[in-house]
Amino acid sequence: MPDVIINGPEGRLEGRYQHSRVPNAPIAVMLHPHPQYGGTMNNKVVYALYHGFARHGFSVLRFNFRGVGRSQGGYDRGEGELSDAASALDWLQSFNHSASACWIAGFSFGAWIGMQLLMRRPEISGFVSLAPPANAFDFTFLAPCPSSGLIVHGDQDEIVPAPSVSKLVDKLRSQRNLEIEYQTIAGANHFFHDRMDELDKVLDDYLTKAVVTDTEAVAR
Repeated sequence: MPDVIINGPEGRLEGRYQHSRVPNAPIAVMLHPHPQYGGTMNNKVVYALYHGFARHGFSVLRFNFRGVGRSQGGYDRGEGELSDAASALDWLQSFNHSASACWIAGFSFGAWIGMQLLMRRPEISGFVSLAPPANAFDFTFLAPCPSSGLIVHGDQDEIVPAPSVSKLVDKLRSQRNLEIEYQTIAGANHFFHDRMDELDKVLDDYLTKAVVTDTEAVAR
């Protein structure tokens, strides 16, 4: 799990990278919660995402947005953080030219950034969004959403009300040629305290199916 330094728009971005031993492995970038509320790439949910994708043969990257940890710059209301995410994906692709698929995964604020990146990078074939803050940030840009994916929410989330996420899911499911899997975890709050095992299982079950689907699509 080597430390890496990525050249970002405002200077260096601090990251952790794990390269898969699988030939032509798919790639995935993990995005962390809000920088102004203690979000970092070492958040336990982001860490779980990182290792979950690695277990399924992905080459994975997690990194700190500008102004977090050893990453340079300062918080930029989401605009700069989106640029950071694009730079991180560029870096990951530069080491994985033959990747069979490209995914984005984010938690809370990171889910919002990830969904924006999804709209700008057509090579992204799948996404995982955990506790997307649909009550606090605008998701209307997903019109249409270009890729299928997984959305997970805790039914005891005290920060993002369940109805706001359900409304987002319903909107996405109304679009053609999309498969949006929506899983709620009983008893889980916004940070999935004491529900990490359940979260790991949801992610493992979804990636087991999705990676097979991606492989079949590439074969065709």
